[in-house]
Amino acid sequence: MTFTTMQFDILTYIERYQDKFLDVQTISDKTHYSVEDVEATLKQLVSEGLLDEKQQVTTKAYTLLEPYKVKKAIFMAAGFGSRMVPLTLSIPKPLIKVNGKRIIETLLDAVLAAGIEDISIFRGYQAEAFDMLLSKYPMIKFIENPTYNEANNIGSALKFKDLMTNAYVLESDLVLYNPELIRKYELHTNYIGKYVNYTNDWCFDVEDEIIRRVNSAGGENCYHMYGISYWDEKAAQEMVTDIPSVFEMEGGHQRYFDEVALTYCKDNFEVYIRPVYEGDIIEIDTFGELQDIDDSYKI
Repeated sequence: MTFTTMQFDILTYIERYQDKFLDVQTISDKTHYSVEDVEATLKQLVSEGLLDEKQQVTTKAYTLLEPYKVKKAIFMAAGFGSRMVPLTLSIPKPLIKVNGKRIIETLLDAVLAAGIEDISIFRGYQAEAFDMLLSKYPMIKFIENPTYNEANNIGSALKFKDLMTNAYVLESDLVLYNPELIRKYELHTNYIGKYVNYTNDWCFDVEDEIIRRVNSAGGENCYHMYGISYWDEKAAQEMVTDIPSVFEMEGGHQRYFDEVALTYCKDNFEVYIRPVYEGDIIEIDTFGELQDIDDSYKI
């Protein structure tokens, strides 16, 4: 069986809460599909033998889902975070607390809740500070990037390029409010993004669910980009050669990891958008933005 995106999203949402009976309205609210679409899809999943009459995920469904299981999470956490000075003079940005919780912990907790325990953090600036995470997250593997100040995050990508199969790659300075964005299963290679009328930040132009172009200067009627992506086996294998190829280009060390598949080698990839919504996730770029959402930083 070849899953549609809707079938996959609804089936995996039900699987996530297998111990609960989810009514149609709840599934609709959480997956952002209409009630009518959810009802029709549930009937399809039952007729295909993927759900039983009590809406339990069947053995057949688990067999079909297995190739889509996320195996690992890779965190990019090597950079300085210059726009968060003065805080980042003494601590890496991912370790800054927002309303009492470290930024990276919002992501780590979601990864573990999805059953993903193969976790690597690529660190550079004040690398030893990340050791504080081990008491709560002893499964973390740290990988050093001593040249973090000589290249953009494509430098870290050179070191994790062989680890990307069935893996999330996450920027570590995103505050995740909706842990359901991190899932046990992923259908396609994808990036998350929020549809907006306008943004002056990185964004995607999307057609038929496929990211056609990334714009670093912003745009209109586009998807605001957030730095969480997933890489299936085919795309991961392609990145093994494409990341070094881009890095070796003139000025390549100043490129970003995301530009490999979305700009310089985009003909080699089919990257889907995975929509997120208001309140799911935020990116704090500056100290002023941090003050706006956490009063404890106001002077």
